[in-house]
Amino acid sequence: MNKKIKVFIIDTSIVLSGKPLNIQDAELVTTPGVASELRPGGKYYQIFQFLLEKGLTIMSPSKKSLKKVNEVSDQTGDTARLSNTDREILALALDLNLEKKKDVIILTDDYSIQNVAHALKIRFQSFAQQGITKKFKWSYLCPGCGKRFKKHIKNCPICGASTRIIIRHKKDITENISDD
Repeated sequence: MNKKIKVFIIDTSIVLSGKPLNIQDAELVTTPGVASELRPGGKYYQIFQFLLEKGLTIMSPSKKSLKKVNEVSDQTGDTARLSNTDREILALALDLNLEKKKDVIILTDDYSIQNVAHALKIRFQSFAQQGITKKFKWSYLCPGCGKRFKKHIKNCPICGASTRIIIRHKKDITENISDD
């Protein structure tokens, strides 16, 4: 029986937590975006450098997987809530999940990453905070005229006011994809 190789994809929140990352018998992977979010010389940069010395690998996701992440984040309404680095993390998980010999888990405390990961059926695990218990779909509301938009629109085309994000739909997570 071939045992799957456990792969943890870490996002910036894991490094910024300052908590020790004690993972045995697993590969650690991250993206170029995470590396670029840490300023050289600081405490968190030093933690990141230590992780690199211990075997953390930096990988870029495919354009195909980035496109899929964008499509799903549009559906969940998380588009404006995800940074480019967040998208990289999710897309890299999609890519690595194609490798059947790998058991891929995103380590993140970012609720939007968790929400989109759940929609994509990607396993995730919280690190320093409680993970999500509900999945959300977001929409945007114009406080000026009350118009609602399913996709992110910065300014209302009707009255010009800045829109704000609101929960359109929430549902308890019954099928648990996390590894808690």
